[in-house]
Amino acid sequence: MQELKRPVEQTDPPRSAKETLPTMYDLPSEDPEEPGLPDEYHYLQPHLLSATLHLATVAENEVFSVGDMNLYYDVDHPLWHKRPDWFAVVGVPRLYENRDMRLSYVVWQERVNPFVVVELLSPGTEKEDLGQTSRLPGQPPTKWEVYEQILRIPYYVIFDRYTNQLRAFRLVGGHYQPMEITDQRISIPEWQLSLGVWQGLYEGIERLWLRWFDAEGQLILSAAERAEQAEERAEQAAEQVIQAEDRANRLAERLRELGIDPDKV
Repeated sequence: MQELKRPVEQTDPPRSAKETLPTMYDLPSEDPEEPGLPDEYHYLQPHLLSATLHLATVAENEVFSVGDMNLYYDVDHPLWHKRPDWFAVVGVPRLYENRDMRLSYVVWQERVNPFVVVELLSPGTEKEDLGQTSRLPGQPPTKWEVYEQILRIPYYVIFDRYTNQLRAFRLVGGHYQPMEITDQRISIPEWQLSLGVWQGLYEGIERLWLRWFDAEGQLILSAAERAEQAEERAEQAAEQVIQAEDRANRLAERLRELGIDPDKV
């Protein structure tokens, strides 16, 4: 466990609690092995990925995507699981058995493995996410082993929000191979989409975000963004109507000043 910041002897004048007591970066979350997690970014980024995932050839109710959900992968060890920051599955109903929201994703019941998994690097999980840890005797397989060897997930994407570095791996011949990254974007031809880094405002926060692009390289908008865009267009159209009416009124007034009835022109 990460060592906590210790209080220091007070001075005159007294030092602030921010200086003398543990901060959010020091205190562990409910999982003592993952200090400081989950954080707000780990909530917003997966939500944006799901909100902008749209497959042109697959019905929306046949795609399941989620962040921070237990993924159970071994029928012989039913308690073993990983918890990806985000993953997507194609070919399963959006609702479990078309009737209820899932509590977890159990591959031996769903019978379809994830197609893309995304991990958002954190100081406490970086080595495991990058496949730099080894399986300990008597312990479950590592995250990398599960994604590559057991579930054989075709695409594994890693994004570091601290350095804004995007890395991605594609399953080739049973092993992950680094993918070519162009302009901070990777192509997923099976989906006719690309996944990349975008600078913009989401939920009131301006930063680099990971999100989906269509086959033409255009941003796929979320429902909220589409509604906002439609509202902006409606406001612009209304403003154009007002401006046109104002011009017509000024012209009519000018004609009257010249002794011309505008209604007879």
